[in-house]
Amino acid sequence: MVKKIVLAYSGGLDTSVAIKWLAEEYSSSVITVTVNLGQFEDLEEIGKRAYKTGAIKHYSIDALDEFSTDFIAPEIASNGLYEGKYPLATALARPLIAKKMVEVAKKEGADMVAHGSTGKGNDQVRFDVTIKALAPNIKVIAPVREWDMNRSMEIEYAKKKEIPVSIKKSEFSIDENLWGRSAESGRLEDPMTEPPEEAFGWTKSPLDAPDKPAYIDLEFKGGLPVAMNGKAMKLSSLITALNRLAGEHGIGRIDHIEDRLVGIKSREVYEAPAASVILEAHRDLEKLTLPKSILNFKAIVDSTWARLIYEGLWVDPLRQSLEAFTMSTQRYVNGSVRIKLYKGGMRVVGRSSKNSLYLSNLATYGTGSTFDQKAAIGFIEIWGLQARTAKLIMDGQ
Repeated sequence: MVKKIVLAYSGGLDTSVAIKWLAEEYSSSVITVTVNLGQFEDLEEIGKRAYKTGAIKHYSIDALDEFSTDFIAPEIASNGLYEGKYPLATALARPLIAKKMVEVAKKEGADMVAHGSTGKGNDQVRFDVTIKALAPNIKVIAPVREWDMNRSMEIEYAKKKEIPVSIKKSEFSIDENLWGRSAESGRLEDPMTEPPEEAFGWTKSPLDAPDKPAYIDLEFKGGLPVAMNGKAMKLSSLITALNRLAGEHGIGRIDHIEDRLVGIKSREVYEAPAASVILEAHRDLEKLTLPKSILNFKAIVDSTWARLIYEGLWVDPLRQSLEAFTMSTQRYVNGSVRIKLYKGGMRVVGRSSKNSLYLSNLATYGTGSTFDQKAAIGFIEIWGLQARTAKLIMDGQ
C-alpha cells in the first residue's frame, strides 16, 4: 500500500520542491492542501501548479470566516499584540492550517503531514505542536529542516526535476492573510536600514496619503466590531474593508525587533491596517466600560495570551482558560468608537457606550457636580497612612 503525505502547499518554491522531494525521499504519494485565509493569491492557479508538480490530489479550503470568528475574534478581545507591537497574523494562521491538514490526513488515510517551515523560525513550532496535539499518531515532516539545500540549490533542483515554479524576484520574504502582512530578509536584515517602499504592499506611504483626514465609526458588540460607519458587516468583510480604507491613509506600518521563540532576534516589517485600528478602538472602549481592577488584571492576561499564540501553544489549555476570563469581561464592551486617520497616524477622538462608567455629573468641574469634594480629605488620610508611617519609621523619626 502506497503511503500518503499531506503537504501544506503555498505554491512557492519551497513547497513545490517539497512535493517531488517527499515523493522520492519517502516513496509516498503527496496530497496538497491550500487554505484560504485572505491571502492575495490565485488559489485556482496554485491548485493547478500542485497537480503539475506531482500531487495526486489537491484541497483548496476556504476557511476565511472560520479564521475570523475562531481566531481573530479572541485576538481582538484579548488585545493581542506580541511584545506590544505584532498583531500575530501569521501566528494565528498556523494552527488553523494545521487543523485543516489533520482533517485532510484523517479523511485520506495519510499517516504523515508536511509543512515548508525552516528550522530557524517560529512556524515549525506552531505546526508541529498543533499537529501532534490533534493527531499524536501522525508523523510530522519539515523538508526544509532535512534536505540541506539553500535557495540556489532549490532552484537547481526545480530545474532538474522540471518543477513549474515562478521564481519571485522580490528580495523580501512575504507572508500575508486577512489580519496582516509580513516582510523580512533582504535589506530588512539590517536593522538600521529604513524599509524601502517596495517592502510594503497594503499601505500607502504617509507622504502620498490623502491630504484630508478620514473618520471611522466602529460599533462594537460583546467586544467585537459589528459595523463600520453605520453599516453592519460580518467580521471578515469588515476587516477587508478596513484594511483597504486604513491602508489608503498609510495606517498600520510596523517596524519591529522581535524575539523569536528559537532565541534569535529578528527584524520584522508588518502591515496591519485593520488590526491596528480595531485593536486601538477596542482598548479605548474597554477603558470606558471596564473598571480599573479588571483593566489592570486583563493587561496581564492579554500579554500572556499573546505570548502563548506567538510561541505556538494555541492548543495549550491555558489559552482556553485565559479566554474564558476575557470573554466574561466582553459582555460590557459595547458601544461606538470614532477614529481619525491622517497621513499614517490614527487616534481615537470619540467614544460612547450604554455601559459607560464615565459619568459626567461626577467627572465635571463645572456646576452640577454631585461629587462631594470634602470626602477626599478622609480618603487621602487613610490612603496615605501606611506610606507616611513607613517613611517616618525608616527615616528614624
